[in-house]
Amino acid sequence: MGWCEANGVDYVFGLAKNERLVAEITSDLAAAEEESKASDQPARRFKGFSWSTRDSWSRRRRVIAKAEWTAGAANPRFVVTSLSGEEAAPQPLYEETYCARGDMENRIKECQLDLFADRTSAATMRANQLRLWFTSMAYVLLCALRRIPLQHTQFAKATCGTIRLKLLKIGALVRTSVRRIKFAMASGCPYQREFAIAHARLTNAAAC
Repeated sequence: MGWCEANGVDYVFGLAKNERLVAEITSDLAAAEEESKASDQPARRFKGFSWSTRDSWSRRRRVIAKAEWTAGAANPRFVVTSLSGEEAAPQPLYEETYCARGDMENRIKECQLDLFADRTSAATMRANQLRLWFTSMAYVLLCALRRIPLQHTQFAKATCGTIRLKLLKIGALVRTSVRRIKFAMASGCPYQREFAIAHARLTNAAAC
């Protein structure tokens, strides 16, 4: 946090809970508990306050608390941030900014599981680096496919693995000639409409 502040970098970091932090949101937890019991659904409150540790922090910083009651128990969570209240209100900062890290982890999983970025078992570092480059290039291509030709289709937000399995890894008859390569897909292909849309959009983009 000190480095970020010295270099003008904003941050939102998870903060481990302790008794002092939980004591700051006692009333909020009680309100969330009451609401949860009344609705039989999880309930949460958000609160921002200035905070400092007893000895490890050099200054007071803004902390956002999530006072949640779920599954019959308290589930408090805390983050510390450099963003002011004018820049980010407590609830959007926690739910939309901090929790977005989970989506970043999904993108990493796509590279590892769908595009085999974890296959770095070659004998040399250079060979393993080349494998990672191939994975990175494949990810960029699939992201572009998802963002442009597959926009407004059922694959617009699909994972790389889903696109590979349902749109690319399909049977086809390939005929090659001097001038052309023809792909004949089965008429029963369940995703032929999406395939045709993507092909048409890529063709138009290339023409432009």
